[in-house]
Amino acid sequence: MKKHHKIAIAGAGGIGRAVALILAELSEVAPDIYLGDIYTDTAEDAAEWALDGVTKPCAIHAFTMAKEGINDEMRSVFDDCEILLDCLPGSQAPRMAAFAKEFGMHYANLTEYVNETNQVIEIAKDASTGFVLQTGLAPGFVNIVANALYSEFSETYEVEKVEYIGMKVGALTQNASAPHFYGFTWSPIGVATEYVKDAIAIRDYKKTNVPALSAQELIIIDGDTFEVDLTSGGAADLPDAFAGIARNMDYKTIRYPGHYDWVKGVLAKNADKNSEDQIDALQKEMMDNIPHLEDDLVVIHVNVIGKDSRGTLRAIEKTYFIGNQEIGNQTLRAIQTTTAAPMCECARMLLEGGYSGPVFQSQLDPFAFMEGAYVKEIYGEY
Repeated sequence: MKKHHKIAIAGAGGIGRAVALILAELSEVAPDIYLGDIYTDTAEDAAEWALDGVTKPCAIHAFTMAKEGINDEMRSVFDDCEILLDCLPGSQAPRMAAFAKEFGMHYANLTEYVNETNQVIEIAKDASTGFVLQTGLAPGFVNIVANALYSEFSETYEVEKVEYIGMKVGALTQNASAPHFYGFTWSPIGVATEYVKDAIAIRDYKKTNVPALSAQELIIIDGDTFEVDLTSGGAADLPDAFAGIARNMDYKTIRYPGHYDWVKGVLAKNADKNSEDQIDALQKEMMDNIPHLEDDLVVIHVNVIGKDSRGTLRAIEKTYFIGNQEIGNQTLRAIQTTTAAPMCECARMLLEGGYSGPVFQSQLDPFAFMEGAYVKEIYGEY
């Protein structure tokens, strides 16, 4: 950021503290950052951790948030800040968005939850400030890359319609063991939810709901074999934006071979339950059997396939493999940097771009986003 701003971050977990560190370390003019959590110790620890990691002068303040409603500390911070970056669980998104609107702040969140996203859209529809939704890795970064690749494909091959736009992301461990071939690098609640809730895709040019885990396939990325399948939430608003343009579009989650067979076996044992009970049962099974690991790897693959103006089938693609990275004096896990950097970039665009109301991934200039300092530091040149 080229000017001084005051920024509130709600949620001082792994992503919230990463957002604070990246903003403080990589901004041209360091902002004043207010890092909040319902647990005072968590907020203070995160603020101290971020300050320890920054190599230049900055201000990072901890504040305590109310579990429900609002307290005096929140009022003071929200009165003073220009933007609220929501790193809380997705269930809190409508509440935080309402605060942003009430206090005249811009707003950005991370959640892939569809119902909560729709509530935020309703809250933001007549706001004077901008509300960018789903600004993390997936949804978020991967959707903007897809939009950029489509623009490149359309201009290069002089066509509007394409056969397929594919978005694939995996937050993986460096190693994986049988029978689940997986390790947790982020919330097990989010993982279980995306395996059960319907995915939104495009089929035959029309936006449609498709069952999660209903299109499993193998894929080779940079010579390594993975398996992918449909999961909920990752497509953001692109099925709306590209209906009538892409014959097929979908978002799939990348895993090591064998993982989805294990998940489907667990789900089969709970097939008679409703979706929420299936999520709970799957989460419990995963928590009981799958370890949490710190050394992680984020794999991203985006491709566009279609025929050029002469009828020749063409494809363009973009791939990223991202591991742990050092920001300032701290080492951040891949899931932290790849999630936090896109949120920071969206914050910059909101504060510098004059946005108002709901702002969707398809509405952001993908090339301005990809050239931003925070994204370039983590993901490299587009």
